[in-house]
Amino acid sequence: MPTHLLEGDKAPAFTGYDQDGNKITLSAFKGKKVVLYFYPQDLTPTCTIQSCNLRDNNTLLQKNGFVVIGVSPDDAESHARFATRNKLPFSLIADTRHAIIEKYGVWGPKQLYGRKYMGLHRTTFVIDEKGVIAKIYLRPKNKAHAEEILEWNKG
Repeated sequence: MPTHLLEGDKAPAFTGYDQDGNKITLSAFKGKKVVLYFYPQDLTPTCTIQSCNLRDNNTLLQKNGFVVIGVSPDDAESHARFATRNKLPFSLIADTRHAIIEKYGVWGPKQLYGRKYMGLHRTTFVIDEKGVIAKIYLRPKNKAHAEEILEWNKG
């Protein structure tokens, strides 16, 4: 189930709180490029691989004008454990009520080992300096996610 949003659309505004209780709004990042990555769950293998790849390349992403923000349905306490355990240098928004997740259309039916359920679809939105969705990754390369973003950024 791909998101209803398209590249070129205005990114939906949002307000959320990160693992440290800081208020995070999209509008606060006007003039910067935002890597808004939605991931299913803290402390799971694939989410850890993806988050650590973004961590390991965070300095390079910053040098290229990017700010990284993670979003999942986990609570702030879970995010704090995840960020501390993996030394993540960026905000992880706790979207327990799915407000941001729904705005970006990344919640929907999934299937694992034949079992159907509702869940978050791992998706990354690269938002430009004007608040427009410049790139959508429906299937990010978790082990090389920062690299694919930087490669795309070279244009």
